[in-house]
Amino acid sequence: MTQVRWLKPLRHPRAWLALWWLALVLVFAVCLVPAPDLPSVPRGFDKLEHFLAFFLLAASAVQLYATRRALWCAAAGLLALGVAIELAQFAFTRSRSMDPYDVLADAIGVAAGFALARTPLAGLLQRIDGRLA
Repeated sequence: MTQVRWLKPLRHPRAWLALWWLALVLVFAVCLVPAPDLPSVPRGFDKLEHFLAFFLLAASAVQLYATRRALWCAAAGLLALGVAIELAQFAFTRSRSMDPYDVLADAIGVAAGFALARTPLAGLLQRIDGRLA
């Protein structure tokens, strides 16, 4: 398979990229589930959920994307996703509300996830992928 310049050299790049995109869609979908269908959580806990979801998405992007430009595009895309989620909650749900603090939690999660790019953990997926058949 031809190596794509903006992706890290992985044995299964399409599979990993597909999983990342699936995670993006899943986060978007879960954020639009009607509130009564969700388990109740302590007040403010949803901010932690937003942080963790966007931290994991950003940390996963660090595992996939090789170039600085690709990483910046992924970061901008994740921030846009956070805003899109809030707008969609406002427009399409009756039991969920738009909250700028959710976007702030998303942004902090993105920043924390991308901070991993400067650590040895940035190559974790390459090590795992290399061991898969």
